[in-house]
Amino acid sequence: SFGPDNLFIHVTGMSDYAWQRLRDAGAGVSLSVPIEMNMAHGTPPVIKAMQMGVKPSLSTDVECTLAADPFMQMRSAMNLQRMFVNANKLGELNMPPTGALPLLNSKDVIGWATMNGARDLKLDAKVGSLSPGKEADIIILDAEAINVAPLNHVPGAVVSLMDRTNVETAIVAGKIRKWRGRLLDVNLNRLRRELERAQAKLEAIAKLEDAQAPQP
Repeated sequence: SFGPDNLFIHVTGMSDYAWQRLRDAGAGVSLSVPIEMNMAHGTPPVIKAMQMGVKPSLSTDVECTLAADPFMQMRSAMNLQRMFVNANKLGELNMPPTGALPLLNSKDVIGWATMNGARDLKLDAKVGSLSPGKEADIIILDAEAINVAPLNHVPGAVVSLMDRTNVETAIVAGKIRKWRGRLLDVNLNRLRRELERAQAKLEAIAKLEDAQAPQP
């Protein structure tokens, strides 16, 4: 059995009975929409979650396969749900039924990426929203950048137009980690070299294992 302390990731292809048990137990669901679509996990169950009244959070899974920034996660989730709802409205065939589901909007998926994520990790008393007594986890976005000009709807611009370059300042637990577009206390050149060395080591191991494998 499981309860509200459980968090299920992906949940693609899960039966209706399992969804009902999950919902009734108050367990959490986290969707990694871009990875699920890219790595053949199955169709991300955005529609099913909404039909079952489950409010999911968003996660990234494999950061070396696809960009893992929250902008991509939010945009992918909203666009996928809208695709199914709109396809049914247009009479396209073989679409999962969406009934009277409303279109996801930008505010919805911002909540999935922030408050819902904190809730599912049982950290919502500390982070996830800007409230008195919580840790100062703050992202300041550049709303004057050309990719959001002219700015007329802030949530829509965040989800549909922004990317990593719009993150002007990042504060984690009250400590500034990025300031005016520049990461602090991070040696990117050294990190890049470490990544390249790790890549070379893994490639060498893979070639060695391939050479030792039985030949057909």
